[in-house]
Order: sequence, then structure tokens, then C-alpha cells
Amino acid sequence: MRDYTIIPIRQRRDLLEDAAEWFHEKWQIPVEAYRESMEECLKNQRPVPQWYVAVENRNLKACPACREQEAMGGTEEAERASDRIIGGLGIIANDFHERKDLTPNVCAVYVEKEFRCRGIAGELLNFVCRDMKEKNINTLYLLTDHTLFYERYGWEFLCMVQGEGETELSRMYVHKLT
Repeated sequence: MRDYTIIPIRQRRDLLEDAAEWFHEKWQIPVEAYRESMEECLKNQRPVPQWYVAVENRNLKACPACREQEAMGGTEEAERASDRIIGGLGIIANDFHERKDLTPNVCAVYVEKEFRCRGIAGELLNFVCRDMKEKNINTLYLLTDHTLFYERYGWEFLCMVQGEGETELSRMYVHKLT
């Protein structure tokens, strides 16, 4: 059994605030920007934007606050109390680059250091690709300098693009969803 669960924010509204704070801590983008994007994801039925988190599967019995909640019959509250975001990513229209035609973009991919090298980022990418395919999105784009990692998961180098406020060009990758 995996020690984490991948959850689309649209399925767990209660994770929105924690997720917005978590992404803000990782990428130093204002928390309000994440909150607004996640709220937009919840309000409409369009495929973009979307946000996903990997949540650690904790043993409720090992968590004192969870045991207390469970004893009082609050298993849903106990479940929320045990949630710890260990990874995540988003799908947005544009990840701060000049090529507005290359959309939608995978963004903010991050896994906590102590959970790396367990396949979590790869599972997040695969999950998102399946989810986007179900929403009739056939191509995803990604701005990154981490070349080998994404190529391992089927991403292909497309071109160099100018990031907003950047002096150097960055690598744009594409993934055709089949």
C-alpha cells in the first residue's frame, strides 16, 4: 500500500487553505494567488485551473488529535486532522512565460524532501495526465530546467521560451496525452 493519496482539490474543498499555504511556502508566490486559482477551480466545470495534492496516509491511531476526534465520533474531522500535504502540482493556463499559445501548463511541481525518490512526483504527473485526458485535454506543457526527470515520464523538449521577468530562456516541454 502506498503511503500517500493523490487528491484533486475539487474533491476536498477542506484542503484549499492548507494547499494554498503549502504551495506559497514552496514557491513564494502570494498565497492569495494560489487561493484564487483554487477557488476558480472549485467554482467552474472547466478543466483549467486544477490543483492536486499528495497527502500522507497516516495511521489515525498514531495521531493523538485524530484518536480524540475519532473517539468523539468525528471520523471526518479525524481524517482532516491527519492530512499532511507532502507533494502537489497545478494545471494553469500559463506558467509565467511569453508563449500564451502553449497552454495549459503543469506548474508548481513539488515533493517534500523526505518523500522524494519514492515515485510520488511521477505518480502526480501520471494522475494529472489521466485526469486532463478525461477532461478532453490532449496536450500539456511544462516550463522546467529539470530535464531528465520529466523525460523519464514521457515529456519531450519543445522549445526555449522567455519567462516573465527572466533574463535567460527556459526549456518548455510538451506531453501528448494518448
